[in-house]
Amino acid sequence: MISVELPFHLRTLAHIGGEVKIEAGPQPTLRSILDALEVQYPVLAGTIRDHVTKQRRPFLRFYACKKDLSNEPPDTPLPDDVASGKEPLLIIGAIAGG
Repeated sequence: MISVELPFHLRTLAHIGGEVKIEAGPQPTLRSILDALEVQYPVLAGTIRDHVTKQRRPFLRFYACKKDLSNEPPDTPLPDDVASGKEPLLIIGAIAGG
């Protein structure tokens, strides 16, 4: 099981109290985890990735094991510590302003 931490606004939208546990296959990728997350919580479909292109939304970032995975190809395997459940996959809402 992989732990996924969502930003507050997405937890509120999906009525989630804390981190989410996602069943992962033998070699989980960012794409497979996001696919599973959208199946488990259909209201999140289109909020993290665009409905059509499946590209990451501009003000969301993905982190794991203190590394920014936001610009990695979606089929890159997640770090072993995330795949084993030792570390969470963080989806962080960025803040813009001046």
